[in-house]
Amino acid sequence: MKLSIIIPVYNERKTVKELLRRLKAVKIPPRVTSETIIVDDCSTDGTREILRELKKGRPDLKIIFHEQNQGKGAAVKIGFKHATGDYALIQDADLEYNPQDIPRLLEPIIQGKAEIVYGSRLQRWPNLKRDEKRPRFLLHYFGNRFLSLITSLFYGQWLTDIGTCYKLFPLKLVKKMRFEGQGFELEPELTSKLLKKGHRILEVPIVSTPRGYEEGKKLNTLRDGLIALKTLIKYRLFD
Repeated sequence: MKLSIIIPVYNERKTVKELLRRLKAVKIPPRVTSETIIVDDCSTDGTREILRELKKGRPDLKIIFHEQNQGKGAAVKIGFKHATGDYALIQDADLEYNPQDIPRLLEPIIQGKAEIVYGSRLQRWPNLKRDEKRPRFLLHYFGNRFLSLITSLFYGQWLTDIGTCYKLFPLKLVKKMRFEGQGFELEPELTSKLLKKGHRILEVPIVSTPRGYEEGKKLNTLRDGLIALKTLIKYRLFD
C-alpha cells in the first residue's frame, strides 16, 4: 500500500520546515510506503524559498508551485493529479494536526475495517480551558458541529467533524470525480460526493492544537461556514 500525503501550503514559512520534520519522524506501519506532495499556492512570505532549500537531498518530496494564488481547494486538486499512491491523506502545514496520528488513521484501512477514515477533533464536549477558551474558537466548534449535523441528516451517516483536515481515502475514488471548489469549500464538497456515492466514513478521535488568527489561521468561521452550508445543500439537492 502506498500513501500520498498532500500538503497545501500558503504563507507557512514559520511551520513548514517543522511539519516536514514531524512527518519524517512518523513510523509508518510495515508494508506501507509513502510520498509527500507539497503544493505551494503562490506564497509571498518566503515559504517558496524554504521549500526549494528543503527539496535538496529529499527525492521523496514532490513540490509544485502555483504562480497565482488559487485557494486551498485548488492546491489539493493539483495534489490529487500528481499523487501516485493507493490512498491519499490531506495534511495542513500549520501544525494544528499531529502527524503521529497518521498510523491511527491507517490502522482501520490495513485491517480491512474501513474504506475511508476521518480524524475527528470533535467527539467531545467543548474544552473551555483549552481549544474553545476563546469566543471565536467556541463559535467555530459549534459551527462545525452544526455543519456535521446537517451532513448527517442530508446524507444518512452520522459524522461529528466534516471540517477536519485529516481525511484518508482511496485515491482512485477522487480521481474519478470532478471537483469545483477552489477554496475551503472543497472540504464539504469532497465529503458530500463520497457519501452520495454510498461510501462509508469511519471517524477516529484525534487531538489538534488550534492556532490563533494572530498566528496565521486563515479560516473565517462565518464566511466559510456559510459557504460550506451552501455547498452541502448544493450537492445534496441539485448536483
